[in-house]
Amino acid sequence: MLGSNLGDLLRRRALRNPVVEAVVDLTSGERVDFRELNQRVNRVSHMLTGAGVKPGDRVGLLASTCIEFIETYYGSAKVGGVVVLLNWRLVADELEYLLTDSGATVLVFGAEFDDAVRVLHERGTTAVTTWIRIGPLAEGTGEAWGALSYAELVATSSTDEPEIGAYGDDLLCLCYSSGTTGRPKGAMLSHEGQLFAILSQAASIDGFHLRDRYLVALPLFHLGGLLPLENAMYAGSTVVLMRAFDPVKIWDIIAAERIDSGLVVPSMLGAMLAAHDPSRHDHSSIKNLSVAAAPVPLMLLELCRDKGIGILQTYGLTEAGGPGTNLGADDAERKIGSAGCAYTLTDVMVARPDGSACEPGEHGEVLVRGRHLMKGYWNNPVATAATIIDGWLHTGDIAVWDDEGFVTIKDRIKDMIISGGENIYPAEIENVILAHPSVREVAVIAQPSPRWGESPLAVVVRERDDLCAEDVLAWCDGKLARFKQPKAVEFVDAIPRNPTGKALKRVLREQFPGTPVA
Repeated sequence: MLGSNLGDLLRRRALRNPVVEAVVDLTSGERVDFRELNQRVNRVSHMLTGAGVKPGDRVGLLASTCIEFIETYYGSAKVGGVVVLLNWRLVADELEYLLTDSGATVLVFGAEFDDAVRVLHERGTTAVTTWIRIGPLAEGTGEAWGALSYAELVATSSTDEPEIGAYGDDLLCLCYSSGTTGRPKGAMLSHEGQLFAILSQAASIDGFHLRDRYLVALPLFHLGGLLPLENAMYAGSTVVLMRAFDPVKIWDIIAAERIDSGLVVPSMLGAMLAAHDPSRHDHSSIKNLSVAAAPVPLMLLELCRDKGIGILQTYGLTEAGGPGTNLGADDAERKIGSAGCAYTLTDVMVARPDGSACEPGEHGEVLVRGRHLMKGYWNNPVATAATIIDGWLHTGDIAVWDDEGFVTIKDRIKDMIISGGENIYPAEIENVILAHPSVREVAVIAQPSPRWGESPLAVVVRERDDLCAEDVLAWCDGKLARFKQPKAVEFVDAIPRNPTGKALKRVLREQFPGTPVA
């Protein structure tokens, strides 16, 4: 497919709109247009080939939300390197597994991760032979142990267009799952697959236009941050990089940079709205905000509506290359709680275990199909065969859909609670508890029950210190069927979450293994 090398798409954008601002890195203060960005990307391409990277070789990328991340991602794409997206929240042991599993031979990393990277270097257990550091050595960390300077290598590399090393179905990157069950698995995403992910979203939502300004506040190592970046580069929008989310500062950035749109998760949106001061925060530039990872509570939708902010709710998965369903602002209240309907170039079905389509209102698994799906899991054909069946990606999410095709996610199959033979979906309980004015966050997990097998436990973050377990249980009474009501409540300071804001219920199950409840 013409232009299906993602890096070459950047070259085409630079030819068409060379002086349109492409990237604003708020931390470094750098501002570059598309011509400058493409030249910098070319330098990185030559840097990588100089380090021995050939088409198909894996390049580890451990960097924060910064312009160097973008340069490395697109620079590797041009010459056919396969970027291994590394979660910078991981410790050395976890990073070691990902680098070993992927076989990465080059690691580009931020200086702030020196300590973890030094451990990896000293162990010598990975295939990495070239270590390239972004930024100066962190103070007090000692010798550089042979790591090369990103800035110096880039400065001495050519701005000429490199030879394109990958097209179409060739691999672009490996994006590892969060590993909530077992070892993380590397989803293999291709150049053409990500192009179709971009096209499917571009044909479905009002999100990216030439010269629009898009705020990236989610980590780029996850598709929640990376796919919007790809969309912006494709459309000629300006990406404004916020390295660390702050619910107050984000409003100042929106005003100063005249932000049109951005992507957040519900917990971020809630914190933003709580911090919003209408007397000093000018948000008149915002057209809409996309929200992913969980349904947006009605209260937040109403607050955004009152402020004139449209909310685009999206459901997607790493294994799908991103797109699943989307709910536009026009349908947000009419279809409250829904994740919307399929993107334009995406097929979605709610299916029974035999693969047949469910009737409206019937619970089933969400299946996704499209040319943007992952090629499979890296070096894991067994897991691939269990996940992609007859071209359909089996998501592991339980949902219902209505007669218009709007999908409402109920829960993860593995998180479903079976109590006395009845299926209980924690998300349904969470939505009820979250409506309590003294509850900030909640996650519901199963605990062993001698009578019912399993019973729901509500893990709650309080908005007010005087909230007690009896208050929460009384709130649920009459709002949920008796068998769905939580039988106990635990209070915590924070719900553990992954980078996209999803509650890590595996961690909560470890924290509350359970004294059996009724």
